[in-house]
Amino acid sequence: MPIRAILADDERLMREQLRARLTEVWPELEIVAEAKNGLEAVALTQEHHPDVCLLDIRMPGLTGVEAAKQIAQLPETEDWGTPEIVFITAYDQYAVEAFEQGVADYVLKPAERERLQLTAERLKKRLAARADPSAAADLPSSQPLQQLLQRLSSLQSGQPPRHLEWIQASVGPEIRMIPVSEVLFFISDEKYTRVQTETVEALIRKPIKELVDELDPHLFWQIHRSTLVNVKAIAGIGRDFRGRQLVSVRGAKDKLEVSRSYTHLFKGM
Repeated sequence: MPIRAILADDERLMREQLRARLTEVWPELEIVAEAKNGLEAVALTQEHHPDVCLLDIRMPGLTGVEAAKQIAQLPETEDWGTPEIVFITAYDQYAVEAFEQGVADYVLKPAERERLQLTAERLKKRLAARADPSAAADLPSSQPLQQLLQRLSSLQSGQPPRHLEWIQASVGPEIRMIPVSEVLFFISDEKYTRVQTETVEALIRKPIKELVDELDPHLFWQIHRSTLVNVKAIAGIGRDFRGRQLVSVRGAKDKLEVSRSYTHLFKGM
C-alpha cells in the first residue's frame, strides 16, 4: 500500500513548493489532500486516514500544534492508527531541542531537498516499525508525543505548563480528592474515565483527550486512545497471543493494551 499524506499550510505557494520537493525525494508518497488551516487539517485527517500529516506550526483556526493534539486523539481503526507528524516552521526556536528527541519531526521553511530527504527516511523507518515491531529497535529513543506537544504549546504561549495535581472523583456515593501522584492509570469508556490507585477505583467525567493536556506528560504516558498510565507504576511489558503489547501495573491486576501508534514507547521490550 502506498504511504499517504496530507499537507497543511495557509500559504498556497508553500504547499506547492512542499508538494514538489516531496515528489522529488519521495516519489512513492501519495499526497491525498491539502489544508489551508488547522481545522481543515483535522477534518481531512479524519476523512482520509493518512499515514503522515505535515502541519505548518502557525495557521489560522487551529495552530499546527493544536491540530496535532486533536489528530492524536482521533479514534483508531484496525487499519489505521495515529499518523506520523511533521511540523513545518519558519522559526528556529521550534526546531532546536524540542524536536531532536521527539516522536515528531520538523522541516524549516523554505523546505530544502536535503532536509526533506532526511525526514522521508525517518518516516519510512517509523512506519516500518509499526508494521514490524522488531524494526523499532533500530529507531532512536523518543519521548511520547504529548510531551513534545506540551513543550511546543508552552513555547508558543511563553508560559510554562501548569499540571493537574488533584483529581476530584466519585467513589461510590462520596466525592474524594485524589492526589494525581497516587494514580496508577486512567482508562476511559464512552461516558466515564476510571481513576485507579492502589486502594481506590473512582470515576470522573473528564475524557482522556482533556487529561492529556492537563497531566504532566513526563509522569503519564498515553499508550492508547483511551488509556494513560503512570510511568512510575509500570512493572513490565508483555504480549498476548495476538502479539499486542500489554503493560503490567504495580498495585493493580489490570493489563493495559498498547495500541500500535504507541508501541515505539517500549521499543526492544
